[in-house]
Amino acid sequence: AQFAGPATGIALGQGECLRITTGAPIPTGADTVVIKENVHERDGLLRVPAGVAAGADIRLAGEDVRIGEVVLQSGSPLSPARISLAAALGVAELEVSRRPTVAVFTTGDELVEPGLPLGCGQVYNSNRELLMGLLRDEGLEPVAWPSLPDDPARIETALRDAASAFDLVITCGGVSVGEKDHLPALLGEQGTIHFWKVKMKPGMPVLFGEMDRALFLALPGNPVSVLATFLTLGRELLDGLQGRSEPRGRRFARLSAPWAKSHARLEFLRGRLQHGEDAVLRVLPDPADASHRLRAAAGSDALIVLAEAPRAYQAGDIVEIIAY
Repeated sequence: AQFAGPATGIALGQGECLRITTGAPIPTGADTVVIKENVHERDGLLRVPAGVAAGADIRLAGEDVRIGEVVLQSGSPLSPARISLAAALGVAELEVSRRPTVAVFTTGDELVEPGLPLGCGQVYNSNRELLMGLLRDEGLEPVAWPSLPDDPARIETALRDAASAFDLVITCGGVSVGEKDHLPALLGEQGTIHFWKVKMKPGMPVLFGEMDRALFLALPGNPVSVLATFLTLGRELLDGLQGRSEPRGRRFARLSAPWAKSHARLEFLRGRLQHGEDAVLRVLPDPADASHRLRAAAGSDALIVLAEAPRAYQAGDIVEIIAY
């Protein structure tokens, strides 16, 4: 018998056979493998069923990967299957991009840490937990800094400290045009603003810039705006920092209910995915969609992407979705 592992050196002649196990090398002279369950043995002879073709059930060297072929493209995420492929080719190490270090800041005099008493005009700091969870879902290990009051001097000091130690600084709040929205002015004076305000809903005041050695992504303070801007712009930024060139797969679903869109901004609605017996993926828009309503976001599992032009969407229309 020939088992998986080193070859026995046995050679077969015309009309001869040898028992062989799955994964074993083919003996010299053999040209076919017949499944054991299909063979009948009697008086020391084996009867092979008619119709078995030469080469059956033999896996040839090089039929999966040929010499010189590219098997893993640079910029492709290393999935378990891709790591397994590299191992199957004898590759013990792969050169990869380093995961970026990320600092998370939330700003606002109104913020209170969960677990502490809540005073008049205050809100619990939920955005930090949202951002930290989203970043961990991307395989990162973000560092949360203490929330900052609406004090430009303290904000500048903290951001400079973070910029000297992290690749990316993500802030939440203080990025619009209010009297206490200090981030645009600080980054404009102390660093570089690459863009500020995007034609999207929610999340229009989002800002992207850099200071010292770090990149800055400043997100609005409304919870759903944080979700929408991170899942769109934030993910793309992280992909670029990690050298990912392979685009994320796009998904589509049919609307389960109509939706009227009256403005000309790219819109991201919260929705719940529905898997019907007809195997058609559907998504139900949240009728209470608003950028401050976190409870509805917690009950949703996808963003519905609506194109810029105003349109009356009907049930059954196909839309792009971003699952989370």
